Amino acid sequence: MKTNSMSQSTWSIERLEDLIAELSNIRCEMLMMEKRFLHKTEGLYGAYSVSSRNLLHYLALRRHDIRPLQDKLASYGLSSLGRSESRVLANLDAVLKVVCYMAGKPFPGPEHAYADFTAGKSLLEKNTAALLGPKPEGRHVRIMVTMPSEAAKDYILVRDLLANGMNCMRVNCAHDHEEDWAHMVENLQRAKREVGKECSILMDLPGPKLRTGPTVSIPGLSKWSPDRDRLGNVIETAKIWLTSIEQPEAPPMNTKASLTIPADCLSRLCIADKIKFLDARGLSRSMVVTKTVGNSRLAESDQTSYVTSDTLLRVLKARKGERENSARVGELPCVPQPIVLNPGDVLVLTKMQQSGKPAMQDERGNILEPASIGVTLPEIFSDVRPGEGIWFDDGKIGGIIDSVGDNELRVKITQARTKGEKLRGDKGINLPDSELRLPALTDEDIERLPFIARNADLVGYSFVRCPSDIHLLQTELAKVGGQRLGVVLKIETRKAFERLPDLILAAMHSQSVGVMIARGDLAVECGYERTGELQEEIMWIAEAAHLPVIWATQVLENLAKKGQLSRAEITDAAMAERAECVMLNKGPHVVSAVKVLDDVLRRMQCHQAKKSSLLRPLAVADSFSQQAAPQA
Repeated sequence: MKTNSMSQSTWSIERLEDLIAELSNIRCEMLMMEKRFLHKTEGLYGAYSVSSRNLLHYLALRRHDIRPLQDKLASYGLSSLGRSESRVLANLDAVLKVVCYMAGKPFPGPEHAYADFTAGKSLLEKNTAALLGPKPEGRHVRIMVTMPSEAAKDYILVRDLLANGMNCMRVNCAHDHEEDWAHMVENLQRAKREVGKECSILMDLPGPKLRTGPTVSIPGLSKWSPDRDRLGNVIETAKIWLTSIEQPEAPPMNTKASLTIPADCLSRLCIADKIKFLDARGLSRSMVVTKTVGNSRLAESDQTSYVTSDTLLRVLKARKGERENSARVGELPCVPQPIVLNPGDVLVLTKMQQSGKPAMQDERGNILEPASIGVTLPEIFSDVRPGEGIWFDDGKIGGIIDSVGDNELRVKITQARTKGEKLRGDKGINLPDSELRLPALTDEDIERLPFIARNADLVGYSFVRCPSDIHLLQTELAKVGGQRLGVVLKIETRKAFERLPDLILAAMHSQSVGVMIARGDLAVECGYERTGELQEEIMWIAEAAHLPVIWATQVLENLAKKGQLSRAEITDAAMAERAECVMLNKGPHVVSAVKVLDDVLRRMQCHQAKKSSLLRPLAVADSFSQQAAPQA
């Protein structure tokens, strides 16, 4: 009797009717959203009309906080609607029909055509193949690799990347030239024939690049130090390359420094000769000639030294009786001087293209003139306002715009390391709070489109912020016969994230579309603490539109660049399995990074599909069950 009483309470008609009302209201809002924005779903390419409606249904659902509703549904053992991105209305209707059956009520209807579970999944798979090429054997997620400049000449590198798991070659058109890109494409085509694997080509438009201008140059300085153990004992001397000013030769090995001296002095240097000098700090230093290589010499030193142009070198001959001689070091290349910024400092950004310079101080350290630096796109001056935030060098330095004038704007630095942060030339500038009117498609981008249309399968669109940006690209692609190209929307600004649904609907006029989560710029624009949250939201919205997602920025970065792997990087790579493609950046160890990523993705696809956990057999569970039962 107690069980029956609890059952009647749990399955009360009143509670079920409340659920029916809540679900019906959300359903009505979905259909109203579809009707209200019907004009945005007209004229789309192919099956995108179905996908666009599903996206609108999802946006209607996510306008509500449905967590209380999810708890109620879970108490009945029903779907909580938490995994319905690719078939929103179908999933809600399935739950609503069950609740109606439980309550003995008719389904409120009417029935509508929508993407059911199978259709939603198959549309995503179809759109992914259309954009990125066929699914690789044994793996669901594609791997994209950014090409270094060496890929234009190093065929073996391209072949090894393809053989070890690369499915899409990314050519960043912000670097190198058309001739280099053409050689990269030729190397890939040759590798495809040799390896027998498919690989698509993405060419990335750079868009408007807002960066710092150059800084003043200072006289060159050459520094070397021997390698020491933890007690300070020298374990390997520093090797210094000595070559002639008149006909310099490149060092044949890794050296700590390279100095030029007059040829007549160089020719008289013999093995075991000792070279003494006062370094830039006035300290007595020396090195010993150890080898003759061609017309140059190799010397070694067990002392840390700082050498400038014109440093006097005194040669002490190893053989007695030989005349000592001396020479001055040739000119060392000038180097750009960084601007050191601390919290509280003022930085002046100027329209003038003169070299940036550090703050000028008096003998007491008082600022006489603040630091200043130019910008590559001075037209931003008319778009920014006091109080808006500004970030430099991938978020290393942050500030608030204090004032805006005709030719300069003043920034109060608020974010930098306490010991100061160095700002150099050609570093990126982000203005997340400003409504910039910069064109997403520059004249240089348009000039590159004919080459891209002939050689690429898809084009990456940087700095996209509004639907008109996308319409412009589609128009320009049509002019050069590039309508077949897939379009990848790079979500790298706050504005792009905020307008993502509109951007997707505009892009659906193209034959194939994808979304790239540019996590680096997005973190700077929206705050690092929000990066995880934002990438989740982008993946949800893209899946609701049945569009593939490219997970980008710093995936296995340490491994690709330094050959070292961290636990955090492996975890990040494993999480990337929920995307349709993962992008690796260039680095000397990028082939190893491709191998590791291929292995991680193959392992994770047995456990995870998008947000759903796949309950494959666990070895630990099987091992536990095989234990012998205890003796009675």
